[in-house]
Amino acid sequence: MTTSDTQAFAQRVLQLNTGSHPELHGFFASGRPISVARAPGRLDVMGGVADYSGSLVLEMPTREAAFVAAQQTNGDDWQIVSLPSDDQTPLRCVTLSRSDLAACHNYAAARTWFRQDPSKSWAAYLAGVVLVLVKEVGAAVDGGMRLLVHSDVPEAKGVSSSAALEVAAMRAVTDQLGIEIDGIRAATLCQIAENRVVGAPCGIMDQMTSAVGRENRLLALLCQPATVQGYAVIPDALAVWGIDSGIRHAVSGSDYTSVRTGAFMGYRMIAALANLNVTSADGDVHVSIDDPRWHGYLANLAPAEFEQTYAQQLPVQMSGAEFLERFAGTSDSVTHVEPDRDYAIRQPTAHPIYENARVHRFRELLAGAIDETSCIELGELMYGSHASYSACGLGSSGTDRLVELVKEAGPAAGLYGAKITGGGSGGTVAVLGKQSASDAIQEIARQYAAESGHERYVFQGSSPGAWDEEVITIQVNNQ
Repeated sequence: MTTSDTQAFAQRVLQLNTGSHPELHGFFASGRPISVARAPGRLDVMGGVADYSGSLVLEMPTREAAFVAAQQTNGDDWQIVSLPSDDQTPLRCVTLSRSDLAACHNYAAARTWFRQDPSKSWAAYLAGVVLVLVKEVGAAVDGGMRLLVHSDVPEAKGVSSSAALEVAAMRAVTDQLGIEIDGIRAATLCQIAENRVVGAPCGIMDQMTSAVGRENRLLALLCQPATVQGYAVIPDALAVWGIDSGIRHAVSGSDYTSVRTGAFMGYRMIAALANLNVTSADGDVHVSIDDPRWHGYLANLAPAEFEQTYAQQLPVQMSGAEFLERFAGTSDSVTHVEPDRDYAIRQPTAHPIYENARVHRFRELLAGAIDETSCIELGELMYGSHASYSACGLGSSGTDRLVELVKEAGPAAGLYGAKITGGGSGGTVAVLGKQSASDAIQEIARQYAAESGHERYVFQGSSPGAWDEEVITIQVNNQ
């Protein structure tokens, strides 16, 4: 099965030689196969940033998607081009020569290479996938590589535009290289690309939803590290939307990173309080925790146990210097405690523990008989998640206002709950309501746009994950 938008992108690739961008004439070699793949963004319904602490999350693939066409060539360089939606917008192009590729000999070196020129940093999401395949799977990239990308997933709105790019690239490149790989393994490799090459400390849920999500279903993913527990059905009477706040979100931003770091600092302190065995290497800022109780994940602590035994023993905040002196480091390999920063500890630690409980209850309610009482409880769980984000410092005035507007409309308008999504600090608000509440959603989006001056954008609908759709193989004729 292939979606109509994938077919439309493949047709656009076939027409490059007659298109309005002459620099793309002959971009792909004649007579060689081109692999065309698609991957959606994701709407975080419940779970969000608790993914890196092992929570259950519930994620919906978006209708919007990213597309990648990949081809091996006889040349030596890698060329990556981002194709805009219209003919007036300039192309974004990055070329990696053989010497550039040699400079990217490990993940740290690759990250440095892409960061040295901001105009090239976007290509790390795509080239990083190929580098990870080479290093983790032993893929042989003989000759050059051409990657053409186009995305309908809006950037910086908290709907995983980066994961969509990575997963679409992974799907196209593995097909091009003849590598058999399942969606779960692919998502894990894409996370490595984002963590190690891009340098963004994201969890696994974004890539997993983009790879193995199903249309109009909530992926139930236990992030320990990535176990698909099934697909929750949204009852016919209900629907989920996303309303963009217009406030740019970035997983690589300092708020997200400091909250994640604070959560792992809290887990390290709990390990000490629980007398777990902790080891560290000389000169290393990370530790290894032997944890037979919670298996390395805060989400495995029951809220009652946390509240009764640990919560009040955790500091509200602590300086990085004091933490490193007392505890040596955290077990999180993708973040570092900075000595000259102060970190919130208690609330970032509490969030995934309580969020995991909220997500389990949310899934339980969806599986039961849906009535007005259960709809109201579903909404309250979303509001609770939103409040917890704000307590961690991951809120924003725009997303708070959208949630407030949903609350004001309430069940009388067929709307039950709303929450900030993904990494927080802006981006998109997920809203749960009756199928018939579409007009109310549009009115809230209109009112918010009028108040804020931001352009109105509503996410609605869904689409299949990349591994739920076939790759299209095409060839061009440059004669």
